[in-house]
Amino acid sequence: MKSYREEIWFDIPTRRAFVNITAAVQNCIDKSGITDGLVLVNAMHITASVFINDDESGLHHDYEVWLEKLAPHEPVSQYRHNVGEDNADAHMKRQIMGREVVVAITNGRLDFGTWERIFYGEFDGRRKKRVLVKIIGE
Repeated sequence: MKSYREEIWFDIPTRRAFVNITAAVQNCIDKSGITDGLVLVNAMHITASVFINDDESGLHHDYEVWLEKLAPHEPVSQYRHNVGEDNADAHMKRQIMGREVVVAITNGRLDFGTWERIFYGEFDGRRKKRVLVKIIGE
């Protein structure tokens, strides 16, 4: 069995964003030479997420609204964590959206359902962030 590791770096200029990273993950698979196995993709920051869903702008808008209702950013004073910080809501949003995904690789391609794509969800941006891509297989 072979393994391959790569980090994908982001510079998100806004506090929150959803970035389709499917092509970047597939690029890692291509570089790995692994044609049958698994790929783990996980956010390396506790205020960011990796998840799988549809790449549809209405859905992304709905996520923004839903997440803000569940863990509103303001007032920042509502969170004990925010003593000297303002990102408690980002930690909670990450908890809801998840840390990582694992996807099968078949014939060198991500083995997805029709509309599935991999996303990086940023909830406390405006600085460099990264995602780990770990591939194992043959």
